Amino acid sequence: MTNVRDDLAPTGVLRASINLGNPVLAKGTPDEPGGVTVDIARELARRLDVPLELVCFDAARKSFEAMTTGQADLCFLAIDPARAGEVAFTAPYVVIEGVFAVPADSALSTVDEVDRPGVRIGVKKGSAYDLYLARTLQHATVVQGEEGVDVFLAEGLEAGAGIRQPTTTFVAAHPETRLIEERFMQIQQAVGTTKSRLPETVAYLHALVEDLKASGFIATSLEAAGQGDAQVAPPA
Repeated sequence: MTNVRDDLAPTGVLRASINLGNPVLAKGTPDEPGGVTVDIARELARRLDVPLELVCFDAARKSFEAMTTGQADLCFLAIDPARAGEVAFTAPYVVIEGVFAVPADSALSTVDEVDRPGVRIGVKKGSAYDLYLARTLQHATVVQGEEGVDVFLAEGLEAGAGIRQPTTTFVAAHPETRLIEERFMQIQQAVGTTKSRLPETVAYLHALVEDLKASGFIATSLEAAGQGDAQVAPPA
């Protein structure tokens, strides 16, 4: 335990980067954040018996940058090959879905139909679905913005990408749009730290996540945050 504590929190304080831009994972303000990632960070700090500092951001790319530039010891990000070169991930603790919003009168009705020439898809810059779509689209193109659905609406794009829960809320508030119910990807949210950590540190984080899933901690935290429809990831 001492080795893990010293390795993961070398300053004596566990610094966890929190992405407030994903409401399934975190909510509130930098001064008063909440949600499942905050709960996991607090539980980890409790088990390690170290103080916790929450470093909050409004986008996953900023949380990733904090991790890779030494501003944070721990992060909560979607597993992606573009990040895995620098981040050692646990198995996922939550699985969420990426979906498309389109204009209400759009001819697009399936995920496959969205990937066609001339289709522009709004994405949140540096998000898991931005990285995924940029890597996998064959014909459509991505347009980056602060929020995928916002740039979709503002620029009159053919589609906007986002996480199911907030995108569903967006569509409900904008009757000129509709949701393509089929998901285009599953987003595996995991705990991460730098790849320079000791193997036992990474193993400790992996075991922590598995314990929190099995004990019901993750499910209870999601429910308390109003995200009970999010899927707890299966055991690794």
